[in-house]
Amino acid sequence: MIKNIFSALKDYRGTLKLIGELRLWRYYFIPALISLLLAIAIGSTAWGLSDNIGDWIEKIWIWEWGKETFGVISEVIGGLAILAIGLLIYKHLVLALSAPFMGPVSEKIEAHQTGKPSDKHSAGFFTLMFRGLRIGLRNFLMELLFTLVILIFSFVPVIAVVTTPLLFLVQAYYAGFGNMDYTLERHFGFTESIRKVRNHSGIAIGNGIPFMLLLLIPILGVLIVLPLSVTAATISSTKLIHKENNLKIST
Repeated sequence: MIKNIFSALKDYRGTLKLIGELRLWRYYFIPALISLLLAIAIGSTAWGLSDNIGDWIEKIWIWEWGKETFGVISEVIGGLAILAIGLLIYKHLVLALSAPFMGPVSEKIEAHQTGKPSDKHSAGFFTLMFRGLRIGLRNFLMELLFTLVILIFSFVPVIAVVTTPLLFLVQAYYAGFGNMDYTLERHFGFTESIRKVRNHSGIAIGNGIPFMLLLLIPILGVLIVLPLSVTAATISSTKLIHKENNLKIST
């Protein structure tokens, strides 16, 4: 897994150059706009709810002793919960809604990687949208389950130190999953794509780590996150597919 993580991270190198070389920026305009609008809507909603979540958690502690300490912990956990769930909703929505635009882009990048047009083409607009929503809903529910379990364990002092990095890795995995599926959908069905990502989870995590870190950059992050991460994911996924089929790629 570690090897695959670093391999996927390396595939981010040269993505800007490749996007310019293939003149792909125009294809990213609508997804970037979707990303920005969703980030604004979800971010403002999350900000308004953070205090309410903290107050609700604080009420769980019915004893007087340690109430002040638990109050501080509640605010931290409330903020973490809102951030995690807000990122979760944003991520899966933007990945799903961008599917009709990212599929054809991924196909162009794959053709460049292999040196020839793919014999398997992206599906139509609404088919890609349906698949994106289906993958997004499935991943959202799975990630929500893992997130809630991790947040519950964050109340345990000894385990709490690892919950934040673990939460980050879970977020990264499902971000990478969505990015990889733009390529996988041309080659595999729904169930087989899930199996492929699960068997190569390091690639998904490696692709998702920069995805999550880019979102920390105000405004610019949500505009460039898809172009860079989708380009890198297509490179990684193309290598994976062609390696498994003993086929060569040009780069």
